[in-house]
Formats: sequence, structure tokens, C-alpha cells
Amino acid sequence: MTLVTAYLDSPGGARLAVCGPAGSSLMRAALAAGVGGIAADCGGVLSCATCHVIVAPEWAQRLPRPGADERAMLDMTAAPREPHSRLSCQIVLVPALDGLVARLPATQY
Repeated sequence: MTLVTAYLDSPGGARLAVCGPAGSSLMRAALAAGVGGIAADCGGVLSCATCHVIVAPEWAQRLPRPGADERAMLDMTAAPREPHSRLSCQIVLVPALDGLVARLPATQY
């Protein structure tokens, strides 16, 4: 099994490393690592916006563009949406994303 590591920067400035198997979502890896800044109320079925992250610009262009459903959910984020805002449930960890960096918003509610 190939593991992919990503880094989440907390609002307080701490960098948290999360690791998940290739093919899983960034949200699942964050939950497994106990990251408190990811609520994931819907469990990753794209019906809420409580797994909002802001992907670092140098990584954002490596991701597939968000689909219509994700864009609609991003309109409902509690923290202001930013140009590189994404839902972590929609970011699939693949080897090419090893080292991905994203920032957690100040709030998910």
C-alpha cells in the first residue's frame, strides 16, 4: 500500500502531518490523525462544507478542478472562501500529491 503525506497548517501556525493510503481522501487522513480543525459532519458525502481547507497556491494547480457540487458547497463555508478553497473530502490522495500543503480555516461552523 502506498502512503501519501500531506501537511495541514492550523490557524495557530502549527503544521500537522497527516498520512493516508493512496486513493483515500485528505479528509479521511485528517480524521484518522485526529486533526481537530476538520469537522467532516457529513462523513465525506459532499453535503456540507465542514472539511474546508485552503490549498497552498503551488499545490492548487496540481489538483483536478472542483466539480459543480463542490463549488456549490464551497459557497456555504463558515470561514470566508478563498481562491484556493477546497473541500478536503474531494481531494484524493495520490502519489503525485505527496507533500501537499493546505491551511485550515479559523472555523468550520
